[in-house]
Amino acid sequence: MFGLGNKKPPLAGLDISSSAVKLLELSQPKGPAERSFRVESFAIEPLPKGSVVEKKITDIEAVGETIKRVVKRSGTKARRVAIAVSGSSVITKVISLPASLSDREMEEQINLEADQYIPYALEDVNLDFTVLGPSPKGADLVDVLLAGSRRENLADRLAALHIAGLTAAVIDVEGYALSNACDAFIAGIPSMTRWEQAIAVADIGANAIAVHVLDEGRVIYTREQNFGGNELTAEIARRFQLSPEEAGSRKRHGGLPASYETDVLAPFMDAIAQQISRALQFFYSASAQKEIGLIILAGGNANLPGIDAVIKERNNAETLVAQPFAGMSFSSRVDSKALLAEGPTMLVAAGLALRGFD
Repeated sequence: MFGLGNKKPPLAGLDISSSAVKLLELSQPKGPAERSFRVESFAIEPLPKGSVVEKKITDIEAVGETIKRVVKRSGTKARRVAIAVSGSSVITKVISLPASLSDREMEEQINLEADQYIPYALEDVNLDFTVLGPSPKGADLVDVLLAGSRRENLADRLAALHIAGLTAAVIDVEGYALSNACDAFIAGIPSMTRWEQAIAVADIGANAIAVHVLDEGRVIYTREQNFGGNELTAEIARRFQLSPEEAGSRKRHGGLPASYETDVLAPFMDAIAQQISRALQFFYSASAQKEIGLIILAGGNANLPGIDAVIKERNNAETLVAQPFAGMSFSSRVDSKALLAEGPTMLVAAGLALRGFD
């Protein structure tokens, strides 16, 4: 997106979240299996605290150095990456245009009409578009997704990549990267009829929960709420009189008192389920789209034991923890056990890495 869409392998997906940088490189071995992939490299590096706040880079140098480390640790030779920007920093609009237009004519038409859809001076905005397919408005029309983001939203990410010696070959939107990964993920579930119903992806991060509703591979709704894993860490620290660092370590690796699960973890998971339920209620109240038949959990808190059952019960929908690598093979240099354990946190990176095969 945003005019940087030259997609030629090798290309790695690079997810810059609020707490870590995640890199994933895929290949597509020749063989009879359609859309089969192999993981060539991956790595995760924590970001210095405060270097990314509310998905905005506040310390370019620190993020750039973290990207350097994640590239070195992964062992990838790719210097072209796909990155994503937050959906809250991007304006998207589906418009209908004549199907007879060439790509160049379509671009000219969009540039002429973009000021109708983008509430900023166009010289301050990066624009891109993609054709979604035939429009229900007429046989001679196609639906086109127009995306625009202020240049300042991209500049910091591009500057951090420059420090690490990388080039952004693709700039995507987080919600669409998730959709791309989920399309591949559900295709590997034998019992799942692809896109028979709408799918909700709940990305439960450190600072926020982003709920995206996907219908036939398109993002039709997004809502972000400021509640995430840091709330659990803070409550652990308060309840058991620990430092934030020690609380975070014990949350991940164990060593908390027996009362933790009933007194702290269970109420937190119920609060997460409430947040997701609230987001979906807003979706239903604002839309006449399909019922949601599946909720996919992603992000660093999707692996909390039993959280899928809690969310399933509250929302009356099948709920799965994302595992985008279940049907993939692995390079000999990849620790497959570690990657599978990190699967839910790597969904955006997986969707970005898959852009190399569009």
